[in-house]
Amino acid sequence: MKALVFHGPKMVAVDDAPDPKIEHPRDAILKVTATAICGSDLHIYNGAIPQLKPLILGHEFMGEVVEVGPEVKNLARGDRVVIPFPIACGRCWFCSHALPTHCESSNPDHYGPEGGLLDQKGGALFGYTDLYGPYQGGQAQYVRVPYADYGPRKVPAQLQNEEVLFLSDIIPTAYSGLKWAEVQPGETVAVFGCGPVGLMALKLAKIMGAAKVIGVDMLPYRLEKARLVAGCEIIDGKEHDPVEVIRSMTGGRGADVCIEAVGMEPDRSVIEKISNVLHLQRGSITAVELAFSAVRRGGRVSIMGVYVTKYDNFPLGQWLDKGLRVQSGQATVHNYIDALMEMIVRGDLVASDIITHRLPLAQAPHGYSIFNKKEEDCVKVVLDPWAAT
Repeated sequence: MKALVFHGPKMVAVDDAPDPKIEHPRDAILKVTATAICGSDLHIYNGAIPQLKPLILGHEFMGEVVEVGPEVKNLARGDRVVIPFPIACGRCWFCSHALPTHCESSNPDHYGPEGGLLDQKGGALFGYTDLYGPYQGGQAQYVRVPYADYGPRKVPAQLQNEEVLFLSDIIPTAYSGLKWAEVQPGETVAVFGCGPVGLMALKLAKIMGAAKVIGVDMLPYRLEKARLVAGCEIIDGKEHDPVEVIRSMTGGRGADVCIEAVGMEPDRSVIEKISNVLHLQRGSITAVELAFSAVRRGGRVSIMGVYVTKYDNFPLGQWLDKGLRVQSGQATVHNYIDALMEMIVRGDLVASDIITHRLPLAQAPHGYSIFNKKEEDCVKVVLDPWAAT
């Protein structure tokens, strides 16, 4: 089969790879019909999360079941399914307590209670380095899906691939952040970062009844996308101080809820880069700092961007003084995917309008390059593993 393989920082190629096989009675083999490049993939692509061996990337994918193991009774050959990006067994203590991203069974070689970049990790993820598995990812023509009797969700026949593909990650990731923050009707929600997760958070905040929804970014093309697809108010972080603007829009208090959807690689000054080296940090927490400042006292912050190290000068004192409620983590996709699928079936949520590039798998290296460099007004790349070049 053909697959997008990571060989080193900024070195990816579409290679011939072995076809996956059933390795466990709860496995399924999927013919991938659509897959996407995620902002989290760029952390591997840029070397921020180490991966020393070749690995098929990709954790946002869906497809058609071509084979199932003997213990998979709820799926059959030909079923069209979308796959949650966390790999969870559905039976361990954490899975039984609605915490599938902390599955005790899926990542036996690296699992443990500590957490951190190179310390013990949580449950496994598709195509996300040896630390989280390793499991080959879905930017390929075929993929092995472990615990296929628990994770995959069948797709209603009336829905097209692009309508449901993002249920694999960015829709439930955005929804997790909003649910953790317990967004209430009439509240003000500010979203820092108008990339794919941020755009979904803006859309879903409106569906949840937020009275004022604000998107913050530094790239005009992403702000314009937010305005067009989410109908939200926008703030250009290069032209204006977003904290002061948000306060001016909320009677001086700040937003009720801030969603951080940027992660560890926003624009950094030379001093910040030097500090990173001195303190063994990756990227910066600028977006977290802005969210802490922009949220009102007693407000709620969800950190949905990826951070992998400890950070010097974390604003713990501000957190305490403002009495904030803060939550972060990998999205618990399994908990929300069914309700989100129903939103799409009802027509409440449209997801495909954030796609800016549709490419055959053979052009995946180009897709990574433009997404990483923010060229061609690239917001979201969807790959077709079976399209001709």
